[in-house]
Amino acid sequence: MSKPNRSFEPAPHRRAFCRAGLLALLALSLSTWASAQSTRLLDGPRAAGAVGERYDGYAVARGAVSPDIAKLVDQVNAERRAVYAERAKNTGAPIEAVGKIYAQEIVKSAPAGTWFLAENGQWTRK
Repeated sequence: MSKPNRSFEPAPHRRAFCRAGLLALLALSLSTWASAQSTRLLDGPRAAGAVGERYDGYAVARGAVSPDIAKLVDQVNAERRAVYAERAKNTGAPIEAVGKIYAQEIVKSAPAGTWFLAENGQWTRK
């Protein structure tokens, strides 16, 4: 008696669902990667003390900065906001909570010399 040839072939609707899930995951990974790359552009200004990081996951200019640095901070914050909003949507968590979680990771990965603004308004330096 021969065994039937049973290869696993998911139903078309399952393939479409899996494909959509993979595309969504890829898009989220790419947006996170792009945000990380933009954040790396802040390493120099952060190390110089011109830009700091806030408790809520957003960058902030410390005092007067050049228009280029201000634009970079705005760009990074817009990218972060988009990532936080997507994560909030996917998890059902408030966007503010997502930002605070990311802030903890930013503290860990930021270069030495980076300034951090705590929720109580106090600045500390890494």
